[in-house]
Amino acid sequence: MTHPDTPNPCVSCGACCCSFRVSFYWAEADDAPGGHVPAALTEPLNLHLRAMRGTHPHPVRCIALTGRTGESVSCSIYPQRPGPCREFDAWLPDGRANPDCNRVRARIGLPALPDLAPAAEAPQETDYNGIGA
Repeated sequence: MTHPDTPNPCVSCGACCCSFRVSFYWAEADDAPGGHVPAALTEPLNLHLRAMRGTHPHPVRCIALTGRTGESVSCSIYPQRPGPCREFDAWLPDGRANPDCNRVRARIGLPALPDLAPAAEAPQETDYNGIGA
C-alpha cells in the first residue's frame, strides 16, 4: 500500500532485502516461458521453488539490492522482481504499518513506520440551510 502524501520509505531502508529468504515458484524466472525474474540471480531450492541469491540459506543480502542499507537503496531488477517482493508492503491494506517491516527496520536501527493517516473524508453535502443533508 502506498499513500500519495507519504514518501516511499523503502528507498532509504532495504532491511527486508537483508532479512528474509525470497523464495518463489520456479516459473517466475526468465528461463521459463513467460517468466520475468533473471534466472542468473536465482538458485534452486527444490523441484518447484527458487530463491534470490543471497537470501538462502541464511538471509544476508539479496543480490539485486544496490546501495547502502538504511541510507539509500534500490532494487536492480525492480520491474522484474519476484512475487514475494511485489507482495511485501511497508503498510498493510488498512493503513497500519506492517509489523514485519517495522521489526526488520528496528534490526538495522531505523525507526518504526507510523500508521498512515486515514484518507480525508469527502465533505458532507449541506442543504440550503447549511445543515448536513
